[in-house]
Amino acid sequence: MQADLLLENAVTRIEGPLLFARREARVGLNAAVEVLAGTGPPRLGRVAALDETSMVIEVLESTSGLALHGTRIRLHPEPLLFGVGPHLLGRVFDSVGRPLDGGPPVAARSRRRIEGLAINPAWRALPRDFIETGIATIDVMNSLVRGQKLPLFSAGGLPHDRLAAEIAQRARLRGTQGEESFAVVFAGIGVPHDAAEQFRLAMESSGALGHTAMFLNLADEPGMQRLLAPRYALTAAEYLAFEEGRHVLVILTDMTNYCEALREVSASHGEIPGRKGYPGYMYSDLASLYERAGCIRGRPGTLTQLPILTMPGDDIGHPIPDLTGYITEGQIVLDRELDRRGIYPPVRVLPSLSRLMDAGIGEGFTDPDHPALAHQLFAAYARALRVRVLASVMGEQGLPESDRRFLAFGERFERQFVHQANARTLEESLEAGWAVLQGLPHGELTRLSNAQIGRHLGAEARA
Repeated sequence: MQADLLLENAVTRIEGPLLFARREARVGLNAAVEVLAGTGPPRLGRVAALDETSMVIEVLESTSGLALHGTRIRLHPEPLLFGVGPHLLGRVFDSVGRPLDGGPPVAARSRRRIEGLAINPAWRALPRDFIETGIATIDVMNSLVRGQKLPLFSAGGLPHDRLAAEIAQRARLRGTQGEESFAVVFAGIGVPHDAAEQFRLAMESSGALGHTAMFLNLADEPGMQRLLAPRYALTAAEYLAFEEGRHVLVILTDMTNYCEALREVSASHGEIPGRKGYPGYMYSDLASLYERAGCIRGRPGTLTQLPILTMPGDDIGHPIPDLTGYITEGQIVLDRELDRRGIYPPVRVLPSLSRLMDAGIGEGFTDPDHPALAHQLFAAYARALRVRVLASVMGEQGLPESDRRFLAFGERFERQFVHQANARTLEESLEAGWAVLQGLPHGELTRLSNAQIGRHLGAEARA
C-alpha cells in the first residue's frame, strides 16, 4: 500500500473551510488529509477536487490560525474510514466518530469507508415485519416496516426533537426476537448544545443508551462536519445490521441542517446553484444516504431509517421535503394547528403515508384486523374534516344526525387517539382506535366487515 505523503509549503490560498494547494503528489478524490500547523493537533480534511496541477482540500475543522507559510499537508492513500466493532452500542461519538463520552476508542474489528458501498438491487429483499414506535398514529395508521426509509416532516417550533428522542427510547421489535437483536443509531445534525445534552440524558435515564450508538454534530461546528455525521452514523449502522445481524433503526435529525450545509459547501466551491440555491446534485446526494437502508438477501439484519427534517416556511413543496419524498417510502407530517391546540404528537394524519405498511402488518405480523381498522380510521377522519368545514359555514345544528356523529368522532379521534401523554403498546393503540369508532353508525363503516364490527364494536348504540 502507498505510504502517507507529507507536503511542505504547498498551500496557495485559504478560503473559509477550503485549502487550495499545489498537487505535488499522486492523490485521489476524497482521500483523507491531515492539516498540520505549528505544534497544534492535526486537523482532519479530505480532497474535494483536483486537476493536473492543483487540488482543493475541505478542512473538517476550523481553519483559524492557518497560514500559507508553515502549513503542512499529510496525504493518506485512502478515503475517510471509520473503525467499527461490536462495542459501538452504548457509546456517544462526535461528527467524525471520535468518542464524546470520555471512553476509549472503539476496538475496531474492521475499518470501513464512510460513503458506504452501493447495494446491488438484485440483492435487495422486500422490507417486511413491524417496528413498534409507541406512537399510535405511526403504529396503527402509518406503520414502520423493517428495512424501510420513512421520513418525518416537521417545521420550526414543532416538537420533533422530543418525538425523535421518545421514538429512540421506545422503539422495539415484537414477538420473541429479543432485545439483543435490536439496535438504534441516533444522529443529531447541527443541534444546539442544550438539545444534544437532552438527547444524551434522555437515552441514559431511560436505559436505552445500552442498545444505542449516538453521533452528535453541534450547531457551532463547521458545516463540513454536518455532511459527515450521517455518513459515520450509517457506517456504524451497516456494520451492526449486515455484519452482526441486528435490526437497526437509524434516526437522523435534522436533515434540513444537512442540506443547508450542503448548499454552503457547494457555494464555497463556486458551483452553479439549482432551486433556491441548493446544488443540482442534492437529489443524488440525499439518495446516497437514504438508499443505505434496506434488507439484503442472505443477511439476517435490516437497516431502517427515520430521517427527520424541518420544512422551511412550512412548505412541503420546498426542495428538501420534495426530494426526500421522491426517494423515500412515504412521510409522517406534523401539523402546527394541532400543536397549538395542545395535541401531542401533532401528527397530521391525512397527508401522512407509509407505502410499505401493508408488507408489515396484518395476520402473522400484528393483528388480523389491523389493516381494516387503519383504513376505516382514515376514511372516517377524512369525512369528519369535510363535515367540520361544512359546519363552519352552516352551523352544527344544520347538519344531519349522521354528520354530527362524524363531527364528534373527529374531536374524539384527535383528543383520544392522536393525542397521547405516554407511550402505547400496539395493543393499546389498536384498542384506542376501536374505541374512537364507537358511536359512528355501523352502516357508515364501509371498510369493516360485519364480523369485525361485531367483534370490536358490538351492538350499535341508538341515538
